[in-house]
Amino acid sequence: MCGIVGYIGNRNATPIIVEGIKRLEYRGYDSSGLALINDDSELKIFKKSGKIIELERSLPAPREISGKVGIAHTRWATHGEPNTVNAHPHSDCHKNLAIVHNGIIENYELLRKKLEKEGHKFVTDTDTEVLAHLIEQFNGEDHDLTIAIQKALKLVEGTYGIAVIHKNDPQKIVAARRGSPLILGIGHDEFFVTSDVNAIIIHTKKVIYLNDNEIVTISPDDFTITTINNELVEAEISEVDWDVSAIDKGDFKHFMLKEIFEQPTSVQNAFRGRLVDKLATVRLGGLAMHNSDLRRIKNIHLIACGTSWHAGLIGEHIIENLARIPVDVEYASEYRYRNPIIPDDTLVFVISQSGETADTLAALNEAQAKGARVLGITNTVGSTIARESDGGVYIHAGAEIGVASTKAFTSQITILMLLGVLMGRMRNLPPTFGKAFIKELRMIPEKIETILSQNDRIREIAATIAEACNALYLGRGVNYPVALEGALKLKEISYIHAEGYPAAEMKHGPIALIDENMPVIAIAQDDAIYEKIYSNLQEVIARKGRLISIATEGDDKIKNISENVIYVPKTIHTLQPLLSVIPLQLLAYHVADLKGLDVDQPRNLAKSVTVE
Repeated sequence: MCGIVGYIGNRNATPIIVEGIKRLEYRGYDSSGLALINDDSELKIFKKSGKIIELERSLPAPREISGKVGIAHTRWATHGEPNTVNAHPHSDCHKNLAIVHNGIIENYELLRKKLEKEGHKFVTDTDTEVLAHLIEQFNGEDHDLTIAIQKALKLVEGTYGIAVIHKNDPQKIVAARRGSPLILGIGHDEFFVTSDVNAIIIHTKKVIYLNDNEIVTISPDDFTITTINNELVEAEISEVDWDVSAIDKGDFKHFMLKEIFEQPTSVQNAFRGRLVDKLATVRLGGLAMHNSDLRRIKNIHLIACGTSWHAGLIGEHIIENLARIPVDVEYASEYRYRNPIIPDDTLVFVISQSGETADTLAALNEAQAKGARVLGITNTVGSTIARESDGGVYIHAGAEIGVASTKAFTSQITILMLLGVLMGRMRNLPPTFGKAFIKELRMIPEKIETILSQNDRIREIAATIAEACNALYLGRGVNYPVALEGALKLKEISYIHAEGYPAAEMKHGPIALIDENMPVIAIAQDDAIYEKIYSNLQEVIARKGRLISIATEGDDKIKNISENVIYVPKTIHTLQPLLSVIPLQLLAYHVADLKGLDVDQPRNLAKSVTVE
């Protein structure tokens, strides 16, 4: 993986596809490349390790790379080092075709050995090159690029989103998908193919989301979609509902900072139109379930990866507390392989910002195979999770460009809070709570603004820990997963080793790490267990730990033991995570920025993980 862009039409393809992969830089990558059929019907391939600017610098004069058909790729290394040789596009023995690929070919070693015995010469360490040689072999038999790709893909085990061009068929792009997103963009007398709509949004908003095992053959004036078995597919054209301004940093230094500051709006968008004042409850129509069916639910599974998994842990606290329904939170990568037990009357939710996370998709399929009803919580309309789940809820966070998720996280937990109230009000949760919840939730955006106004002070605090090698994050109850998320953010973008722990568990091991050099970031909001966590923090101070506290406005007591305090407004216990996480996001951001790191594109990470 990571990003694919292709163009066919009446314009010069090169600037369009280069601009397209630039718009996908946020996804994370280590090399890039492009291939085009030039005006002399010659196949030209250019690729380079490092940033896209290095690729641009290596390109010849524009007149030498003029052509109306081209494909480009940004690579996040899976098989083979991140170098120029292993960068995409890849070609066949005779340099007749070029292919770009997202995904993993699991049986590539077996296929490679077979092809080598048949005389094919490989030049890279990648799994993708196997596809190029397979297509070459079948194309020699049929002289039909689409049929050759169909035959090649039938031999492949694994996942792919591919785009292929061939110099003997210079007016064609063939693209296909299985388990890795691919989108056809429909313009005026031109077409685009991409793995991410961000790459083509400035050219068209009309798109077709390919389904698994579908192949699209694109010419300058038409396209045809078939299955891998050559069955014709009638596809539905969708309209993208946002514009290019969503992927512009504006006056902010980084997308991550912009997205942190967008949270008053994104949280509001998550609950807008879903609060039912008259009944003191909420409405989540996308669940596509009657209230009587929801009332019969006896178990809930929340399945996710990374930051979304942390959102699930918060959801577990809230749903169990409000609805009294047992909740299991599972890593998608483990759930798919451990033969999970899914009792009758279990509702499964898969949570993914992109809606394309490979492990989460596989968990979705496994749960459905076992007969469960699976609902999605995602940000991306038209994503695979949105299309393959049995219903679900969009979080409406808007485009999130920074690799380290911020606003999607708070929008996800807002949805899980709404779910807890919905399920709780169907059971024993009184209307007085429902009314208090709705009232307080409506005030959350303004309270987030209050925290954001402390940005300069939080940057000053960040400067005091920017040179630390390790950090410990502590929380209890519903704020323990917030501590996990805060630690993850610091790790992701500043490369400081950080761990989140339940504050009471600190004495069972991690306390051994605490000394005068160890920053300890603690969430100590005013709630029923405040005195407990305060006692835990006394243990930190006794060992000369450097305590930074996230506390409720008006709490003067905690000043006495803290090196620094960041105050958040008071709210009901259920909603605390929406406030306590904001300072942690800002703290991580400023530490990374003060260290001069690439905040939006941290090393080794990708925005949407579409491989295992």
